Amino acid sequence: MRLVALSDIAEMLGGVSRTRATEITNRATFPAPLDTVASGKVRVWERAAVEAWIRTYRPHQVRDAAPDEEG
Repeated sequence: MRLVALSDIAEMLGGVSRTRATEITNRATFPAPLDTVASGKVRVWERAAVEAWIRTYRPHQVRDAAPDEEG
């Protein structure tokens, strides 16, 4: 299982700001984070769940995985 943090999600959403990524991840439709690390300051999500959300809610932002991200 691959995990992503807010900065990764911002990049997956086309390079939006961290503030905008926070707004998006706080939506009721966005997958819940798997855990919070670093003394409760960093939330992490399962990459596959975030990719599925992007395909459903932001299909114009779907991109192919980079070569080093292919499984």
